[in-house]
Amino acid sequence: MEKGEIRLRKVIVHILDSTVGMPVLSDALLDYGSDFGDFLREHIYRIETTDEKKTCEFHKEESEAYQQISAFAESGLEEGAFIETSRNLAARLYEIMNQNIEIPPADFVAALFETEAGKYLALLKMDYRTSYTHQTQSDAFGNTNEIIKFRAILPTETQKLSEAAIIGLSDFTVSLTEKKYEVNGTKTNYFSKLFLKCSGALSPKSQLSIVTRAIDTVQKKYCNDGEQFEAQMETKQIIHNQLAETGAVSVPFVLDQVFKEKEEYKEEVQEKLEKYKMGTDLRIEPQSESTARKFEKQHLTTDTGVEIKIPMEQYQDGEHIEFITNPDGSISILIKNVGRITSK
Repeated sequence: MEKGEIRLRKVIVHILDSTVGMPVLSDALLDYGSDFGDFLREHIYRIETTDEKKTCEFHKEESEAYQQISAFAESGLEEGAFIETSRNLAARLYEIMNQNIEIPPADFVAALFETEAGKYLALLKMDYRTSYTHQTQSDAFGNTNEIIKFRAILPTETQKLSEAAIIGLSDFTVSLTEKKYEVNGTKTNYFSKLFLKCSGALSPKSQLSIVTRAIDTVQKKYCNDGEQFEAQMETKQIIHNQLAETGAVSVPFVLDQVFKEKEEYKEEVQEKLEKYKMGTDLRIEPQSESTARKFEKQHLTTDTGVEIKIPMEQYQDGEHIEFITNPDGSISILIKNVGRITSK
């Protein structure tokens, strides 16, 4: 999905401020202009292209949200059904929020849009931010300008939404981003589990994080400090090379490269991945450039507090940096062939 392909058809906003005591539901569509339209398109595009996105399916028999959205799709997407569906969804979300005070207040935007691929319903929970603005008061003595704290500022275009969903109205596939909040004493993905009642595979970002943590745990178990340091850098290099060459990470290939002939190490990593229902043939395909950029540099921190960032190309060529293991087991880092140094 490209940003320019997103054509907004209907938009409505409901106010879900739990401090008010009841939701303020709109009875009419939002008359949005080009600026706010661009604002919505930016958020929809960010949801579709982030590596924090999960692809989910509704639990159809138990999901009220699915039943309402599918009925709206069957209605021909007419205006009255859109308004009523959005109000029902907003009321249910507010009920969940009101029962769990950790969930922050927000404006809830429902947007019907289409692209070349089909028609979609976006459900955007826009949590309030606190910021400052000015206020003018006038009396018989003139104007008084003040700075006041405003507690209901919406996220900017560049700020990600904590909870949002984009639902295809042909197959009802859900693209979802969410954050855990405390529900009955337990951190829970309430947006998927309680509100939409859907589930699916972990996001590419979560999968990649779990894989690197599992490899790191096994390396810590079997390697001494010096070996572990080298193994961690080698793992990052292997993942970087895979992303650069193929745009994806093949977990079996990474494990073969990292652990080579040590089958028992690979099996331990695979056991850890199975706990997250991640198969041994897993292939992770990030969409966001920011995910790949995290593997473009080696970030090193010494026990003395020195921090070094090394571009992966320079780490690999061996001409600019060298790691030397001293007889006492300590490590020296030699930076070579430097023509100029600047201080920032």
